[in-house]
Order: sequence, then structure tokens, then C-alpha cells
Amino acid sequence: MTKEAVAIYWDFENLHASIFDAVNGSGSYPKPANRHRQQQVLVDVQGVYDFATTYGNVAINKAYCNWHWFTKYRQSLLKCAVELIQLFPPGAQAKNGADIKLSLDAVEDILRFPHISSIIVVGGDSDFIPLAQKLKAAGKDLIGVGCRNATNRHWANSCSEFKYYETFALEPSGEEEEPETATVKDAAELITKAIKQIALRNGDKWVLKAAIRPVVKRLDPTFDESNYGCRSFADLLKKHDSHFQIERGEHDHLVGLKE
Repeated sequence: MTKEAVAIYWDFENLHASIFDAVNGSGSYPKPANRHRQQQVLVDVQGVYDFATTYGNVAINKAYCNWHWFTKYRQSLLKCAVELIQLFPPGAQAKNGADIKLSLDAVEDILRFPHISSIIVVGGDSDFIPLAQKLKAAGKDLIGVGCRNATNRHWANSCSEFKYYETFALEPSGEEEEPETATVKDAAELITKAIKQIALRNGDKWVLKAAIRPVVKRLDPTFDESNYGCRSFADLLKKHDSHFQIERGEHDHLVGLKE
């Protein structure tokens, strides 16, 4: 069975600016006093990455920005293994050209890596419409992610699927994340996160048991049932039966979250 592979392309400043405007008022971010300074952490990088894992293994993860102003995102970007593409705007008021560079890289990557089945573009700009046409013509699934307040509706309609960022992201804290030490993560928390992501994608609170473990492994590559004293994933679910309910489905068991 061929593993599904995903490529993520972030128009990072576009997303950050949209959230900034949602918090501080429309049109706030472009003002020099707001834009040309160190930015607080507003984007839930982990939330977007977790959403992407429901489509397959993340093989490419590139984010485009003038990173000079975004150093407080260091920990969250490292944690999700994001490749940072540095862009230098040609003038103080000029766009950084992220949409052009992103689009060129996405088209080049699908030619070089035909095993990529799904492309996720994070950004709400209408400039991505030609990219959508190229990717869909190449037989790729294009999933768009953008903020409700700043997504061009024609761009959203041009995607194979579109998700509003607010439906799965945490509220911005503005605080820089602290580095994490290597510890065994809470099993119930990991499985719950996986079920929520799959349910969000499928629109059904019940998910196939067989679909959960691959998503858990993408969320945490160190995951292993033996870390929790269990021999199988089914045993691990039974161990946490206070969190999950299981019903017999037509071909596989269905798992849901207990209220």
C-alpha cells in the first residue's frame, strides 16, 4: 500500500498579518509601526501541521517570509520541522513576493516528486488561483487554509478543499514557546487530538479505528504502544476507555470521544 505524502507551503506573513488584523482591527498590520518590529507569536503552527497530517506523511514543509521580524516563532517552527525560505522585500513598502516564489516551488516540487498526492497552501491571497489551476490539472489534491477575515473567495473556490484556519487553530497567546524536553507524551491526549483532526476532516464524530494510529504516528513519530505498557493499539484504547467509546462498524470498529 502506497503511503500518502503531503507538501505544505506557507505564505507565513500573510497568515500572521490576517490574525494580527483580526486581533487589532482591519488594516492594522501594514502600518510601519506594527509591521517593522519583532512580531509576537500569533500563528498556531502546530495546529496547522496537525491538520496536515490527516492527509498523509508530511514530506515537504516550506514557509516563506522575511524571518528577520519573526524570530519568536523559532521553537514552534523547529518543532514542526519547517524549512524556512528567506525573502527580502525590494523596498520598505514592497511585497515580499512570497506568492510567486511559493507557486514556482510548488510546481517544481510536484514534477520532481510525483509521489506527493496532496498540496496544502496556507494563505488567503487570490494570487494563488493560477497555482490551483496548475496543481489540479496535474491531478493533485489542493487544500487551502486561510483566515475567515482575509481569504479571497475565488481562491477558496479554486481549491479541491478549503479549511478556515479558525476551525482547528488555538487562540493566539502572543508568547514564545519554551523548548520541550524529550518525554513520553500522554497517550489519551495524542489519540484525542488524532480523532478530533480526522473528525474535522470527515465531518463525522465517529472515526475508523484503523485510521487513528497512522495519524497518531504522524503527530508523534516516537509513539509506540509499548511505551504505555500495551501490546497493541486496541489494548491502549481499552486502557483509556474513560476517554473513548468504541462501536462495531460495518468493516471496522468505530471510535468516538466520550463527552
